[in-house]
Amino acid sequence: MTDFYNYDEFIPEKFEQWLRFDQSPALGKKIENFSLWDLDGNKTSLVDILDQSQFTVVEFGSFT
Repeated sequence: MTDFYNYDEFIPEKFEQWLRFDQSPALGKKIENFSLWDLDGNKTSLVDILDQSQFTVVEFGSFT
């Protein structure tokens, strides 16, 4: 599957399959808690992060 994700050119035909915004949780919907690690290897949880601010954006993947 990573062969499809690591495409060789940035054109809609190659990246649009990964845009699944319709499958994202709705704004304000409760989500499951899960563990996260920072760049120093310290473990935290999504709930701990959410408690630190009124708004939180969680990004998975990369921008090229």
